[in-house]
Amino acid sequence: MHWLICIVLFTFFLLFNGATMAESLTNRSSLYSQNISHRRRELARIETTFKLPSPLPNWRQGGGFAGGTIDLGGLQVRQVTTFKKIWTVNEGGPGNAGATFYDADSIPDGFSILGCYSQPNNMPLFGHVLVGKDVTNAPLNPTLKSPVDYTLVWSSVSLGMKKDGDGYIWFPNPPAGYKAVGYVITGSSEKPDLKRVRCVRSDLTDSLESEEWVWGPSKSLNVNGFNVYSSRPTNRGVGAMGASIGGFVVQNGNGGNTLSLSCLKNLKGSLVNFMPNLNQIETLIQTYSPVVRFHPNEPYLPSSVDWFFENGALLDHKGDESNPSHINDNGSNLPQGGSNDDSYWLDLPKDGSSKQRVKKGDLQDASAYFHIKPMYGGLFTDIAIWLFYPFNGASRAKVEFINIGLGKIGEHVGDWEHVTLRISNFNGELNRMFFAQHSWGTWVSASVLEYANGNKPVVYSSLDGHSSYPHPGLVLVGQVGANIGLRDDTAKGGQVMDTGVKPVVVSATYLGSVVVEPPWLNYLRKWGPKIEYDLDKEINKVEKVMIGKLKKAFDKFVKSIPREVLGEEGPTGPKVKNTWAGDEN
Repeated sequence: MHWLICIVLFTFFLLFNGATMAESLTNRSSLYSQNISHRRRELARIETTFKLPSPLPNWRQGGGFAGGTIDLGGLQVRQVTTFKKIWTVNEGGPGNAGATFYDADSIPDGFSILGCYSQPNNMPLFGHVLVGKDVTNAPLNPTLKSPVDYTLVWSSVSLGMKKDGDGYIWFPNPPAGYKAVGYVITGSSEKPDLKRVRCVRSDLTDSLESEEWVWGPSKSLNVNGFNVYSSRPTNRGVGAMGASIGGFVVQNGNGGNTLSLSCLKNLKGSLVNFMPNLNQIETLIQTYSPVVRFHPNEPYLPSSVDWFFENGALLDHKGDESNPSHINDNGSNLPQGGSNDDSYWLDLPKDGSSKQRVKKGDLQDASAYFHIKPMYGGLFTDIAIWLFYPFNGASRAKVEFINIGLGKIGEHVGDWEHVTLRISNFNGELNRMFFAQHSWGTWVSASVLEYANGNKPVVYSSLDGHSSYPHPGLVLVGQVGANIGLRDDTAKGGQVMDTGVKPVVVSATYLGSVVVEPPWLNYLRKWGPKIEYDLDKEINKVEKVMIGKLKKAFDKFVKSIPREVLGEEGPTGPKVKNTWAGDEN
């Protein structure tokens, strides 16, 4: 009960001293932010180009994977990663570090620029733009044409920030039947040459949308002002054919000119020629399979699915709960297909000692399950790596300087977690990585990942909840204010899993029957029972000792947390997730 007393005392302390403390915390936070921003601006002037820690392997040639060129249907595209700097601004954008705008350099013979590239200054130079080549031999209907004119979208002339000269962003006005797929950046007010860039025939284009914030004059994201974003296709997923050239898009909410771009579209339909074959998949796994670091205090570790079944996991059937079934190896007696209709669910062994042993998992026996799928019209390969944990531990909250256990909230049987590698099909290079965190997650550039054993990214698994993060530390989920939120703790512990040691490729649909999916993958019901605890009762145990602003803040925090995090519903397997056939977000 000592923690209850601490909360009460601290609550009264806040009531009488809250204003002074808030001012002190605000000042310290402001000073810290200023120091970080200053350091980032210094780092922004260090022009470094990112390279993976180790050389790329031989991809065991076969098909068009890593062949350097992809034919979208009369339009060949190549990936260019060498750039010529056009303009730099040293403030604004993420971390107030500014951004740099580039033109593609070292263009292969016969290829044309489709648009320019930009990225924030708070990371090493690492990106690409696609260049195109018409291979139709149809002069009356070529896949590429020069613009008929340019429209000035924005210039930095009146921008009151530290900058290297001025930058001008131009929209290529396409001829009839063609679309612009990238902006042009110049360092002067003179219009670019019409031969500087090419527009793309309309049938080879698709709709485009903004993704991550690259730069804007405001120190925080201001959707009503001028902002630059990276781009991605509006339609994404296994069957979607759209592909961004890797350039940027702009939004000008101040009434200025914002003319819409398009992305490319793969008209080929068949993606097999550009995707890795089974031998190349094995090489990709050995090259990039992530290394997972568990928290030093983690009690619930992963296992293989087979180990879970072999050690007493049970299949329950609605209406016959007193007579659960043992599960065969590989899940061959699990219901297949259908939908998550609450008629079946898995559970731990009934025997007390067996239940506690299985809950802890078996790291030595654990396998990682790999799902290989095409993305962005076959220009990329996504490799989703799934880990199975027999049990997910209870959640904890941070309320100012006090850590509070939330009873049974967050506990559930059968926890599936994943990360996703995005690989360029032009050269087999890791482009970025997705870290799943509860019901959301984040993409992280390969240039800012931590690596181990060559090119293997490091993943930090959070204590009890098993969310994935690129770096160790504390993240507050559903954060309210500066110091109230659900704790996601990660740290370097002694328990480590190299997902490439016991890899199992469970799905690669584009290869046809080459990869046989295990029966458990097509079990689409719940991997754990619905939690029977009273959620409101569990929360009230914590709330009843809080008063005033602290209680209101805690209420707001609880309402912000998804039900998946609170653990009321039994979890489902990988194939039920929206990301299985779609993009990660």
